[in-house]
Amino acid sequence: MDISYRLADIAAQLGGRVLGDTGVRISQIATLEKAQPNQISFLTNSKYRAQLVTTKAGAIILGQADMDSTDLPRIISDNPYAYFAKVSAMLNPLPEAKPGVHPGAVIGANARIDPTASIAAMAAIGEGATIGAFSVIGEGCCIGANTTIGSHARLYPGVVIYHDCVIGDNLIAHSGAVIGSDGFGIAMDEGRWVKIPQIGRVVIGNDVEIGANTTIDRGALDDTVIEDGVKLDNQIQVAHNVRIGAHTAIAGCVGIAGSATIGSYCRIGGSAGILGHLQIADHVEISSFTLVGKSIKEPGSYSGIFPFSSNDDWRRNAVHLRHLDDLVKRVKTLEREIALLKGSDE
Repeated sequence: MDISYRLADIAAQLGGRVLGDTGVRISQIATLEKAQPNQISFLTNSKYRAQLVTTKAGAIILGQADMDSTDLPRIISDNPYAYFAKVSAMLNPLPEAKPGVHPGAVIGANARIDPTASIAAMAAIGEGATIGAFSVIGEGCCIGANTTIGSHARLYPGVVIYHDCVIGDNLIAHSGAVIGSDGFGIAMDEGRWVKIPQIGRVVIGNDVEIGANTTIDRGALDDTVIEDGVKLDNQIQVAHNVRIGAHTAIAGCVGIAGSATIGSYCRIGGSAGILGHLQIADHVEISSFTLVGKSIKEPGSYSGIFPFSSNDDWRRNAVHLRHLDDLVKRVKTLEREIALLKGSDE
């Protein structure tokens, strides 16, 4: 079924102020460059402002500062990027899942599945597991024994959640995500590794999204905890006993070592690494590819990226870096000698 809304309808649901023709009907959202008259576009980056002149969009989402940049019908919002996201969700709702358990699913003894939930073919629900209202468990998902999943969760095909995990409401987990696998716990004994049983759980709050092939290990003794509103991109490794604070967003390929604690409202760029047992304060931003080797106790932006260069230049600079500590000592010695010389001259 085709979905469309008048600008007035959109503003009535999402707020904002409409300038121009409120009756323009919108059926999709698109970029300024490719939008058509039945589509709404948005401006969130000033470098695209020139495209307002040439766009064919039927309407635009703008911030207060750009409200007079075009004569096209427009919605004015204090946060045009967030407004764009909400309009896109209105125009592109998720497909409704049919309630019930597919005959090809495997349901363990004493599992409790809300009648409004949807369990797809080849899904396996472990003994004593609980699936909440309106949750959707996709094809081939595996839910471990005694795991609890709240309401309105959506697990895409191939998600695995191990035993005894606790999942809040509105979880989105993409294909290949693994929640509750064993943490990397081993002890050396007489020349051989001895596995340390991982007896904690993974506890996830409400409104969390977990990207494809992201792995969250269960705790060794205490739980691994993902608080409300956390957004995890694809291919992230969260080790055992990590705690991630509410509304933190982490980009792809980040590695978080065991027992690290990350505060609330943090933003961590792709491929960053966080060593174990560190504390990251609230409202910290970490740039992509940064290696965090000590705790961060104050909010702010942190980077540890060595700029790329030609291979020959990199090799030469790397040689100097190896001797940096010695160079610093020599500079301090020279500074002391200069200070002594100045003192003798006086």
